[in-house]
Amino acid sequence: MSSRQPRYLQIKEYLMTRIRSGEFAPDHQIPPEEKLAHSFGVSRMTANKAIRDLVQEGYLVRQAGLGTFVTDQKAESPLNDVNNIADEVRQRGHDYSNRVVRCEAIAADDETALKLGVRMGAEVFHSVLVHLDNGRPIQVEDRFVNPRWVPDYLETDFTQHTPNEILVARCPITDLEHVVEAMLPDAQTADWLETNTQQPCLCMTRRTWSGEHLISYARLIFPGDRYKLRSALKRSPG
Repeated sequence: MSSRQPRYLQIKEYLMTRIRSGEFAPDHQIPPEEKLAHSFGVSRMTANKAIRDLVQEGYLVRQAGLGTFVTDQKAESPLNDVNNIADEVRQRGHDYSNRVVRCEAIAADDETALKLGVRMGAEVFHSVLVHLDNGRPIQVEDRFVNPRWVPDYLETDFTQHTPNEILVARCPITDLEHVVEAMLPDAQTADWLETNTQQPCLCMTRRTWSGEHLISYARLIFPGDRYKLRSALKRSPG
């Protein structure tokens, strides 16, 4: 570490190096402020600033009376709702971006025709995007859309608007179907996610309806070590 670097940044770098390497795993309790201040020859206030910054950035969490712990940095999405992934990333205080891999009109094969409720060989719209959180891939979105309901889908600039934004604006979702399973990615998907073919992934198959119309069928693939899916159920009293 450079001696010209502010001391609180040296402490941040020390902690982040160990978090990224896995030495400080999720739920690991970091050294207390007093110990960090002594180790780096700084005031407790300086050590506090380093910790406070990492709390604000989502890497650490303070637990009153217990200490400060490393958070689980896995991104997450709800299972019982459809959120815009760009909004999810930004709500975590991170930078969202994506890579558009494909955007095309194709003839539906038998699987796509069955899932999307069209005849085999019918024209459907197809897009493949890789969604990034702070520049790191967190989802491959392989989506098919019925052009009858969203005729201008392929005209979208997906670097500015996600498929979710466009579809919800054109055809508000009234019903959805989610199927989640574990999988090993093929070589192309592993490359997009910057992982390997032996790293387990989560695959969510999603179909969405607007009223009586089946609008979209998508396969959303998440790296298992970077993502989690969450479901919550609120029961009525009685």
